[in-house]
Amino acid sequence: MANRQQLEVLDREQCLGLLRTVRVGRLVFVEDALPAVQPVNFRVKRDHVVIRVAGGAKLAAATGNTVVAFQADELDPDLRIGWSVTVVGHANLITDVAELVDVSGTWLEPWVDGRRDHFIRIEVEKVTGRRLREPVTTTA
Repeated sequence: MANRQQLEVLDREQCLGLLRTVRVGRLVFVEDALPAVQPVNFRVKRDHVVIRVAGGAKLAAATGNTVVAFQADELDPDLRIGWSVTVVGHANLITDVAELVDVSGTWLEPWVDGRRDHFIRIEVEKVTGRRLREPVTTTA
């Protein structure tokens, strides 16, 4: 008998729902003309991914309405189950005072010391997701 994983393709609502269950993802952007990937704390707010940053390359990527990618997952390597969601969209610095108050009021504390005064919104223009389900036992 062999165990075969079940791969489920997720729709937009399932993807956004799963993103709401985790707090750390990876921001993919261009830095010095090369791809860069950095872990970030995030929230899903009004179907947008919102991250809090101090400055630097992540902030620079958001100031020019740049296309970025964002990925988060929850995987169990022992059970071989879990999910992964990828978002692609334009990143923008949040400057509206009412929106800043809204997002900062529900924010987790950053994991590292230092100020994180900037909030970046990633417009969810494309979202894809996959879930690996419990294996199905088949006879060989």
